[in-house]
Amino acid sequence: MQPSVAIIGRPNVGKSTLFNRLAGKKLALVDDRPGVTRDRREAEASLGDLKFTIIDTAGLEDADDDTLAGRMTQQSERAIELADVVLFLMDARAGLTPMDKHFASLVRKQPKPVLLLVNKAEGGAGQSGVYESWELGLGDPIPISAAHGEGLGDLYDMLEKHFADIKMAEDEVEDDEENPDRPLRLAVIGQPNAGKSTLINALIGEERLLTGPEAGITRDAISIEWSYKDRPIALWDTAGMRKKAKVRDKLEKLSVADGLRAIKFAEVVVLLVDATVPLEKQDLQIADLVAREGRAMVLAINKWDLIEDKPATLKELRIELERLLPQISGVPMLTLSAVTGSGIGRLMPAVLDIYKTWNKRITTAQLNKWLAFQVEQHPPPAPGGRRIKLRYMTQVRPRPPTFAIFCTRADHLPESYKRYLINGLRADFKLNGVPIRIHLRSGKNPYV
Repeated sequence: MQPSVAIIGRPNVGKSTLFNRLAGKKLALVDDRPGVTRDRREAEASLGDLKFTIIDTAGLEDADDDTLAGRMTQQSERAIELADVVLFLMDARAGLTPMDKHFASLVRKQPKPVLLLVNKAEGGAGQSGVYESWELGLGDPIPISAAHGEGLGDLYDMLEKHFADIKMAEDEVEDDEENPDRPLRLAVIGQPNAGKSTLINALIGEERLLTGPEAGITRDAISIEWSYKDRPIALWDTAGMRKKAKVRDKLEKLSVADGLRAIKFAEVVVLLVDATVPLEKQDLQIADLVAREGRAMVLAINKWDLIEDKPATLKELRIELERLLPQISGVPMLTLSAVTGSGIGRLMPAVLDIYKTWNKRITTAQLNKWLAFQVEQHPPPAPGGRRIKLRYMTQVRPRPPTFAIFCTRADHLPESYKRYLINGLRADFKLNGVPIRIHLRSGKNPYV
C-alpha cells in the first residue's frame, strides 16, 4: 500500500499548486482568491522514484464547526488523521502570520512526521519568511516554489527517509481494460444543490464530502476510493452544472470543466435530479451530453421524501423520460432520498446492471441473422430507384455497444432507418438504457 501525504496550511498559500505539481497534472483548481478548495482531493503522485498518494485540503480556518469554513476545516483535520506524512505549507512572501502559528500548534500534536514547507521562496523577497518559519517549531524549513518546481530535491530527501520502510510500487502500468481488479469508474453529476455530495456520503457511510444548504459547495471533481460488496469503485463527486449562460465566474467555469472531464473519465454516470423540479432543460442537456460521450447512465430522483403524490409523479416522470430522452430509451430511473437514506440501497445494483449492459457483446452470427430479418421486415429505401443493400454487420466494440454495417451507398441511408435499426437492437438484444452507435461502411463483406 502506498504512503499518503497531506498538504496542510491556511488559505491561499499554494497548497493546490503544490498538489498539481506532485500529481503531474492540473487536477485541483487554482485561483488567486482564497478558499477555492473546499473538499479534500486525492491523487496518485510521484517525486523522482517515490510513489505516493497526495491529499489536497481546504485552508485551515479558525471558524465555528457549523459554518461552511468550519466544516472545511473539519475535512482538513480528517485528512491529517489519514495521512502518513503531513506537509505544512506557509507563504514566504506573506511571512509568518498568527493563523500559521495557531494551526502549527495543532499539527504538532499529531503523532506523525510533519515537514515544514515555505512556499514562494524564490528570489530575495521570500528570504525573511524562511527565517521567520523557524518560530513554528516544526523543524528545519524547506524553501520551495510550487509554481516553478524549486526546492523539490530537498523535499524528496526528507520524504525518502519517511518512506524507507515502505516498498514502492513498480513503474509498470497495467492495461486498465484488462485488469479484472480495476475499480469501476462512477461519477455523480447534476445541477447545483441536487444533493450529490450528500448522496455519496450516504453511500460510503462517512461524512467524506462537505455538504450544507449552500448551493455550489463542491468545486472540484473529487475522487474517492470505495468498495461495494468487494467490488472496487472509483467514485467521483462533481460540481453542479448550471446553464452555460448563467456561468460567468471564472472559478465556476473551471469547476464545470472539471465535471465534464469526470464524465469522460467515468464508465457509469449517476445523473441526480431534484424531485421538486424534475427533468428541467438543464437536466436533459446533461443527460444528452452523457449519451454523446457514450457513457452508461442511471437517473436518480433525489428528495423523493418531499413529494406528496408519489405514484402519480412517478408515472408522469416515466412518460416524460421516454419522450424527452429517446436516444437512451429504457434508462434506469429510481427514486431516493439522500438525507433519509430511503431508496439508496437500489442505486448500486442499478449501476452494476447498466454497466453489464454497457459491456455487452453480441456474436457476428447473431447480428447477421438479425439484420436479415430486419431488412426483410422493413427494406431500406431506394433513392434514385436503386435499393440500398445492407450486406454484413458486426460489433466493433462494447462500452458503449458499437456496430459496423457494410452496405452500398452508405451516404444515402437516412437517419430514420438507422434509428429503426437502433431501436431493434435495443429491443431484441436487451440494450435498454445505454447509447448505441452504428457506423456505415461502403464496400463488400471484408470477411468473405
